[in-house]
Amino acid sequence: MTLRSTLSSTLKYAALGAGFTVAATRALRAKAGELEPPLDGRKRTSRWRGMDIAYTEAGDEDDETVVLLHGINAAGSAGEWREVFADLADEYHVVAPDLPGFGRSDRPPLRYSAALYEDFVRDFLTGYDGQRVVASSLTAAYVVGVADGLDLADLTLVCPTAVAGPDPPKPAVRELIRAPIVGDAVFGLLASKPSIAYFNADHGYWDPEKAGDDWPDYEWRTTHQENARFAPASFVSGFLNSDVDLANALAALDVPTTIVWGREADLPPLAEGRDLADAAGCELVVFDDAMLLPHVEFGDQFVGVVAGERPDATVTVEQEDGG
Repeated sequence: MTLRSTLSSTLKYAALGAGFTVAATRALRAKAGELEPPLDGRKRTSRWRGMDIAYTEAGDEDDETVVLLHGINAAGSAGEWREVFADLADEYHVVAPDLPGFGRSDRPPLRYSAALYEDFVRDFLTGYDGQRVVASSLTAAYVVGVADGLDLADLTLVCPTAVAGPDPPKPAVRELIRAPIVGDAVFGLLASKPSIAYFNADHGYWDPEKAGDDWPDYEWRTTHQENARFAPASFVSGFLNSDVDLANALAALDVPTTIVWGREADLPPLAEGRDLADAAGCELVVFDDAMLLPHVEFGDQFVGVVAGERPDATVTVEQEDGG
C-alpha cells in the first residue's frame, strides 16, 4: 500500500468517525429534548452579562428570603433542591437559580472560571437584602469568597469545598472537552447514563434510590443540551477551583454559619468537615446514612436545619457554634 493510499484511507475513516460522532450527538440531543424546570414555582429569567439566567421562586415575597445555590458537576442544576424547595416555601420566599452554563440558564461556549461564578453569586445575591443562603459543594466556596460584601442573615453550607478538580488545573483536559466533535464524544462518555449512575451511587447518595426514579433521566437530559460541555470542561479540569481559604474566610465573617455533612461522604470526607468547623468556629451538623446530598436523602430534616431546628436522631450536632 502506498503512502498516498494509506493517508487517503486514514482520512476517510477519520471523516466517517467524525460524521458518526456528529450524527450521534445530534440524535442524543434530540432525544433529550427541551429541558423543563425541575422545580414547581414561578419561573423567572434575569439577564446577566448577556446571558439569560433561569430561576424558580416560590412562597410569599414578603417572607424572609432563602436563596438555594446548587453545586457544580456535569449534571448540576437547581433540581438539586427538589426535596426541600416546596417545604421551605411554606415558611420562606425561596429562590433557586440555575448557575450560568447549567440547567435552563444560557450555556455560551465560555472558558468558565471560579471568578465568573463568584461574580455571578455576588450579583445575584445583591438583589436580595438580608437573605439566608444555602449553598452546596464548590458553590459554597464562591459564596464564602464574596460574603463579606453582602448582607446575609445566615449561611448553610453543604459539604463545602474550595477544590473539586485537579490542582493545578489541566488546560489540556479543558481544551479536549471544548474541542469540536472529539469534545462531544469525550463529554458524552462522562455524561452517559452509566457514568451518572456510578457517580450517584459512589459519591452522591448513600441510598441511590432516594434520588428518585425520574431524576437520573433528568440529569442525563441536562447534560445533552446545546453547549452542555463547556462549563463542565472547566470543572473537571480544575479551572473552577476556588482560591478562598474557607476556614479563615468563615472565621472572619460575622454571619451565623452552619456546615452540613453526610457522614458517609468521601469527596470530601467528613474529616475535612470537622477540621473546617473546628478552624472556623462553626456549627457542624452531620446526617447519618447520607453522602454529598443529605438535603435530598433527608429533605424534611434538612428543612429543619435551615430553620434552626435539630430534629431527630438522623442529625448529629458535632460542635456548637464557637463564633
